[in-house]
Amino acid sequence: MTMQLRWMALWFGLGASAAWADGAAKLPALGADASALTVSGISSGGYMAVQFQVAYARLVRGAGILAAGPYDCAEGSTVRALANCMSPTRWTPPPTPADVKPKMESRARLDLIDPPAALADDKVWVLTGGADHTVARPVVDALVAFYRQWVPATSIKFVALPNAGHAMISVSDGKPNACDTSAPPFINRCGDFDAPGELLQHLLGKLNPKTVPEPGHLVVFDQRPFTGGLPADISMGETGFAYVPAVCRAGGCRVHVAFHGCRQGEDALGRRFADGAGYNAWAETNRLIVLYPQVVARSGWAPGSMRWLYNPKGCWDWWGYSGVDYATRNAPQIAAVRQMVARLAEAPAR
Repeated sequence: MTMQLRWMALWFGLGASAAWADGAAKLPALGADASALTVSGISSGGYMAVQFQVAYARLVRGAGILAAGPYDCAEGSTVRALANCMSPTRWTPPPTPADVKPKMESRARLDLIDPPAALADDKVWVLTGGADHTVARPVVDALVAFYRQWVPATSIKFVALPNAGHAMISVSDGKPNACDTSAPPFINRCGDFDAPGELLQHLLGKLNPKTVPEPGHLVVFDQRPFTGGLPADISMGETGFAYVPAVCRAGGCRVHVAFHGCRQGEDALGRRFADGAGYNAWAETNRLIVLYPQVVARSGWAPGSMRWLYNPKGCWDWWGYSGVDYATRNAPQIAAVRQMVARLAEAPAR
């Protein structure tokens, strides 16, 4: 991008991120095995992982969830999101399986989500931290109860980590917070507990030992082709990340989607979540591509966007800021990530 074009981009409100996106690579077609798709996420990313799994239950084979609650817990309400789905009380409890089931069955009949029965072959891994005062334990218990309605008990693993705060629990970040911390960058060290390793082992089965990941295998790609318009219109970033081991360039690798939490996107942390969450060390030795889609913070109007959105902490949409269909296959963020997965599965050019 020439200096003149950079100034034009800034003048018309596209900003530095658009300039960076112009220099980002296209997400490569890698002939990946999308039939073995798994997902995971922390906090808002955990809620998004649940939504994506339910929306595409026929496609997803497993989910790892840290500090999140049941499908469509917020029901389109910010008030419910903050109360029932984060800090519930006797008067504002999280939804029960009986609350959620008819909603899912109705949406499946309308072809807005896949049939819930397709969840039956999934593996599920769920973590709550004893020092997590952001998403309280009863919310995570409600998530486990939700899964037990659809997934065999033997396929669900529930982990209660006594001293963990609200964070991704990793052994890979260079400067992690203490275990009981609930503060940026929301990546904590809790002894030798390796959350990505634990969840991937449960979802995928026995894995080869991890190794030191190659920094050059983290691809920065342009998210704009997947968002159906300006990414800022749906609070997504111009760029995303994907960790692609060299062996996966030949095709046939599985795909795992890792959804970051609030204040963990590229606009807040750069590539730190993608580098430090801990997935890449396992991906390198297990023929696994890790996709890190990105959302960004929005506080009302944004440069270049004609849509007013309020997402000041850069969270994935689990309460409806991007539209009423936020928890279905019609959700713009879910649709964008689905297209990214489809792109990875395309046959590479020969």
